[in-house]
Amino acid sequence: MVFSSILFLWVLFPVILFCYYLPMPGLPARLHLDIRNFLLVVFSLFFYGWGEPKYIFLMLLSVVLNYSFGLFIESGRKKGLLMAVCVAANLLLLGYFKYFNFLVEIWNQLAGNTGLQLSVKTVALPIGISFYTFQALSYVADVYRGENRAQKNLLYMMLYIAFFPQLIAGPIVKYHDIEQQIQERSVTIQDFSYGIKRFITGLGKKVILSNTFAQVVDSVFDYQPVDISRPLLWITAILYMLQIYFDFSGYSDMAIGLGKMFGFTFQENFNLPYTAVSIRDFWRRWHISLSSWFREYVYIPLGGNRRGSVRTYVNLVTVFFLTGIWHGAGWTFILWGLYHGFFNILERCFLGKWMGRGKWNIPEHIYTLFVVLIGWILFRAPTLTYGMEYIRYLFMPHEAVLLAERFVNLKVGLLTVLGILGSGILQRVLQWRGIRLASQGRISFVGMAGYMAVMWLSIMLLVNNTYNPFIYFRF
Repeated sequence: MVFSSILFLWVLFPVILFCYYLPMPGLPARLHLDIRNFLLVVFSLFFYGWGEPKYIFLMLLSVVLNYSFGLFIESGRKKGLLMAVCVAANLLLLGYFKYFNFLVEIWNQLAGNTGLQLSVKTVALPIGISFYTFQALSYVADVYRGENRAQKNLLYMMLYIAFFPQLIAGPIVKYHDIEQQIQERSVTIQDFSYGIKRFITGLGKKVILSNTFAQVVDSVFDYQPVDISRPLLWITAILYMLQIYFDFSGYSDMAIGLGKMFGFTFQENFNLPYTAVSIRDFWRRWHISLSSWFREYVYIPLGGNRRGSVRTYVNLVTVFFLTGIWHGAGWTFILWGLYHGFFNILERCFLGKWMGRGKWNIPEHIYTLFVVLIGWILFRAPTLTYGMEYIRYLFMPHEAVLLAERFVNLKVGLLTVLGILGSGILQRVLQWRGIRLASQGRISFVGMAGYMAVMWLSIMLLVNNTYNPFIYFRF
């Protein structure tokens, strides 16, 4: 995996950039763009197939399936039935690869000793299947609702689903946000420069910060909570909170930056989520593309908050249950989703009336961070029992053999401070003081040197095998 990353970064990506921007004098603008789109599709398929060649065919099946249903639905005949079949087909594909064994385990527990047990299969999860399935569904839903015309060009549809920057871990791109960019786009020097900066920022978040935190978190989670001292339990929970933010926001930054280099503008996926002053505010800032997808295609069609309080709460529970299970086939993810849904309902019922009144909202901020931190423990725990035990020993005095000194050193401490500042506090202070953050335009010599240093350090760390897979690759 390390070799693949370096090969992509140093060899394949420059090749596609060179081919993409190769002058083609005399060609009509539309033909020139189609050639560029074709190059991006070919490279995206190669990029995806580098790790899992056989699953290219699954992704192509998804493209052809939804492309065809889009045309059939636009024809106007039995639109409702066609839409239902299309949704069912997408969910069956996703369900088989992602939830088959989980459902078999539930069935076997219910069947008991009746002799009706099913055997568990080895079903590998294709990387990014949750992301490109949701993108495909958003396209068909937009066509069904008349918000977009069906795409007649299969190449354009393939580019929408398979475009490599956001293919395997988002952000989830809605068709109506990118349709025009597929058919017409341009890149300025400022856009390209911003794309490079954004990519390097994401790479540094992942390799320098998230990977360092992951080493401690993974080592501690190899032990049982009862064996871990309370200070180390708290430190590890905070480090995982930072790890998952810098891991996922780092990938989103890289995807947005790469997209910008090719003329695409993707939706921002994070907006300082750890500065939120409520759980509702947190979900307006965390994984924005997913939460907005559920809002647009699930919550609002179910009635949103327009049909009374009880129906609103049912809709919220439904959305957060689906949010949890979207992240993984396991009770920990389901409980994590329902846990956040519970606090969303609680804030709608009465907590929200006392929140957001102060200038700095410190009590609300502390409450939000605490709720999110406890939720991340459930999210990271290998089993539900482990997660509950971990939370229990956070507050219960106990004798333990694993102390913080064994895992936390000066490097981890300094990067933790940097991570805490970089997760939102520093940005909020700068915004409060009226200081603009990195612009999309020019860059100073000092800034360029800083970006080059981050790039160099990240590559050195990758070469030295400190690489960890992106957390959201498995979703």
